[in-house]
Amino acid sequence: MKTFVIALTFLLVAPAFADAPVIVHLKDHRFTPATIKVKANEPAMLVLFNDDDSADEFDSSSLKIEKVVPGHAKGNIRLRALAPGKYPFMGEYHAATAQGMVIAQ
Repeated sequence: MKTFVIALTFLLVAPAFADAPVIVHLKDHRFTPATIKVKANEPAMLVLFNDDDSADEFDSSSLKIEKVVPGHAKGNIRLRALAPGKYPFMGEYHAATAQGMVIAQ
């Protein structure tokens, strides 16, 4: 019984990601790739490498995510299972240039 409870807890806490993480770079206050495609109705993981000297915040009101990534660092961004659609995001500290879109299909 104890083993069952531990296994069940792990399954509830650690979502399964169907595909490999999506690698995203932030350089010169621009996301590459700026358009990220993920499978609809499945959780996904983004790994954001901030190649700039300064920190920036991955921000998306539609995804309900805010994540500060220091300069020359990386951050993991977990996406919940998304309904089909388009979800804009930006680098909040450089919103004029750091723009992107997650497309769930």
